[in-house]
Amino acid sequence: MLRILALLCVVALPAKAQDVAGEFDYYVLSLSWSPNWCALDGDSRNSPQCEDDKDFGWVLHGLWPQYENGWPADCRHTFRNPSRADTSAMADIMGTSGLAWHQWNKHGSCSGLSPDDYYALARLAYEQVTRPAVFRRLEDPITLPASLIEEAFMRENEGLDADEITITCRSQRIQEARICLTRDLELRRCGSDVIRDCTLDDALFDPVR
Repeated sequence: MLRILALLCVVALPAKAQDVAGEFDYYVLSLSWSPNWCALDGDSRNSPQCEDDKDFGWVLHGLWPQYENGWPADCRHTFRNPSRADTSAMADIMGTSGLAWHQWNKHGSCSGLSPDDYYALARLAYEQVTRPAVFRRLEDPITLPASLIEEAFMRENEGLDADEITITCRSQRIQEARICLTRDLELRRCGSDVIRDCTLDDALFDPVR
């Protein structure tokens, strides 16, 4: 009897609401420092992004629709999926076509935009942010405070405030710079679940390969 009651309780639980494409509050523009990603993941995957003839620095990880708290993912939509040509065309700023495909399916599908329009908007967002050139001039791995990355971005991008950008770390390395944007790609304050910065004073930072 107890097992039957437990089963009935599970069946009676409401299903998780499906995220709806186009219903979100703002975007997070996520920029990944490619040399650190290659050291942590890319090299072991033999990613083309990490080949010797590539010189990626800050690459576009994604443009993510965001709620004020949380985010939608894997939304149902009525658009055709992006073609190989579509995703390959994004590899110059995303590192690989595979990442472009994954980002569309997980995040772009929730934007309410077609793949072409989503990729165009993501490229526009990426290009309107100045990536500090000083980091490309490094010749050797260094350790630095994560706050230094944030300060460099704010110095290079007029109007960018500390509550509109966050720096993330992973495995003692600088991972990403995440900048919060309105749906019209204007700077805005990050939500409480995004705004938390990495606090490392000695984060590893590899030079461009």
